[in-house]
Amino acid sequence: MPETQTTAALTIRPATPADVPEMLAFIRELAEYEREPHAVLATEADLLRDGFGPRPVFSCLIAEWTEAGVAQPAGFALYIPFYSTWRGNAGIHLEDLFVRPQFRRKGIANALFARLAAIALERGDRLQWHVLDWNRMAIDFYKEMGAHMLHEWRIMRVDGESLKALAEKSHS
Repeated sequence: MPETQTTAALTIRPATPADVPEMLAFIRELAEYEREPHAVLATEADLLRDGFGPRPVFSCLIAEWTEAGVAQPAGFALYIPFYSTWRGNAGIHLEDLFVRPQFRRKGIANALFARLAAIALERGDRLQWHVLDWNRMAIDFYKEMGAHMLHEWRIMRVDGESLKALAEKSHS
């Protein structure tokens, strides 16, 4: 009896407007993993407007895993451009990367990072992102890729009512 062989394939492609519902599902699953399930306020309309409208402010990659002829959305990486005044060139900031648990350990995150690195080199010379301090598995993975942590930098944020109050000062 001949041996049956199954092959699996990974495809990484730019997201399209048709991917927006899946992108939002990934975002919600990531928020759940990061212990903030109620923090997601984004809607499909927001993602359509901001990623695929006349002036896109983010880009997104979709990872599809195909096995036995069936392609399934396995993960995504959403990123935004930035500019370094000190270096005098651009880079990309990875806002979110998520691979569904059933697709982990298949090289998908590595492949997404490799594609992001290529995009970063096309635009400048830097790829950066944030990581939660409790996410040891992710930190170890990033270090294995050659990433280094910037311990001396801290994220500052103004949002909500504080942002509105600060903006009001511009009218004074």
